[in-house]
Amino acid sequence: MTSSNTALIQDWHAHVYFDAASRQAAWALRETIERELAGRIVMGRFHEKPVGPHPMWSYQMIIGPQDFSQVVGWLALNHGALDVFIHPNTGDGLGDHRDRALWIGQSHSLKLAVFDAAQ
Repeated sequence: MTSSNTALIQDWHAHVYFDAASRQAAWALRETIERELAGRIVMGRFHEKPVGPHPMWSYQMIIGPQDFSQVVGWLALNHGALDVFIHPNTGDGLGDHRDRALWIGQSHSLKLAVFDAAQ
């Protein structure tokens, strides 16, 4: 899909990555996100195992297009030592994760083969 029409973006997902050693920091950040960004995000589950294309433990938040700038700006300034993967949701899972993603902190290799079955 090639388009400059941002109306194709239904919403955004931000995934905060962590592992056993950073679990407490991840939980503390989650609590701060829920407090500081209340009304701007919908918080997902706290996964203590890799899920889907994500190579690490993670939790997700859903961000509406109208709140993207505020939430991503806040995450950029407050993520601490944790890495955050951000992607749009346009209906093209592979492209959204592979070609249109953003990273705050370090980037990681995703398990993109999970999208093979969806193609």
